[in-house]
Amino acid sequence: MTDVRTTIARLLSNMASTREIQLYLRRFSQVEAARFAVVKVGGAVLRDDLDALVSSLAFLQQVGLTPIVVHGAGPQLDDEMDAAGLEKQVVDGLRVTTPEVLAVVRRVSQRANLGLVEALQSSDVRATSILSGVFEAEAVDPQRLGLVGRVVRVDVAGIRTAIDAGSIPVIASLGETAGGQILNVNADWSANELVKELQPYKIIFLTGTGGLLDADGRIIESISLSTQYADLMRQPWLHSGMRVKMEQIHDMLMELPPSSSLSITRPDEMAKELFTHRGSGTLVRRGERIRTVSSWDELDRDRLAELISSGFGRQLAPDYFDTVTPLQVYVSEHYRAAIVLLEHGGHVYMDKFAVVEDAQGEGLGRAIWDVMRAEHPRLFWRSRRRNPINEFYFAHADGAVKLDDWTVFWTGMTDWESIRTAVDAARSRPATLLA
Repeated sequence: MTDVRTTIARLLSNMASTREIQLYLRRFSQVEAARFAVVKVGGAVLRDDLDALVSSLAFLQQVGLTPIVVHGAGPQLDDEMDAAGLEKQVVDGLRVTTPEVLAVVRRVSQRANLGLVEALQSSDVRATSILSGVFEAEAVDPQRLGLVGRVVRVDVAGIRTAIDAGSIPVIASLGETAGGQILNVNADWSANELVKELQPYKIIFLTGTGGLLDADGRIIESISLSTQYADLMRQPWLHSGMRVKMEQIHDMLMELPPSSSLSITRPDEMAKELFTHRGSGTLVRRGERIRTVSSWDELDRDRLAELISSGFGRQLAPDYFDTVTPLQVYVSEHYRAAIVLLEHGGHVYMDKFAVVEDAQGEGLGRAIWDVMRAEHPRLFWRSRRRNPINEFYFAHADGAVKLDDWTVFWTGMTDWESIRTAVDAARSRPATLLA
């Protein structure tokens, strides 16, 4: 087993600045302990990436956070059934579960659960095995599916007891009827119902792919359901199980507070996804509708000024709206994120990109950025040299020049004359935030 302390030191040194990590720690610590995060772990992750999973969970416990883990064991069950000479039958995507299959399900689930708990404990991580008592279920269709259940009630008493003791609950996806009959419950269904009951701030799906893949096999960094879901569901490459998964994610997030979000990532990238602006994997959230206007008169100036001041931690110059003429302004419906674009010599200049402090970490900034960039692939902007968001800018810019006080970024510009003009323009612009 990888030395956990060494792994934590590596994560801290490579992930982000201390300020960035502290921002997310503060955000997560403000949430009730049982509502921090539900982590859904597939059987393939338990089989192939156990060390990375243990290291990431150990990191969270070391920084004072206690996630709730619910797991499946599909690949292990396939292997065990083959060894037992039991044929796998699937109807409507669900494993037909005879009494003989259920016996294997219980055995495999217990082995997977205790294997993870023992691996955590051997790395000095406090963890509690929960094999039953969480999911009350009823049979879906006994005639066609046998002992397959759907969750009808979630009992979180055992989970809360573990969390109160600072121990990570590790929950197997087994259900029980009110009369005590054990049922095989799909792990995604279990995780979804647990999420609806606990209303967590973060939901994390750990997979081998590390995110939702687009038509070219590249990870989609972020999805805002309010602005992108309808178009996403029309894509021909989103089909079969991936399409069903996306529908489930949509339905689940729509029943959670707007601040909740879901991340699809790999076990070894979980901390990076949680604690950095750039993230790692696919971040999905409900999001807010984004308005686009071309005049200050179409906006609530006081709310916009308050948003910009909150995002930068400094007051906006009192004459800003009188001296600056916008090309376009993108603002979220609740004035929690905004981008102000100006026209300069035939080029587009991003004058302000602000997210209110209590929304930083939700992915709202990524959402408004994606909407803006889809309409303006060619633009430039500047940022203070020690701005914590510069890592995000470097990742999304085509180039940058570091000046004494500023870094100038651009994207979509390829000829040196345009770049030189952009750099000179950014250098000479007066500051519009008070010192």
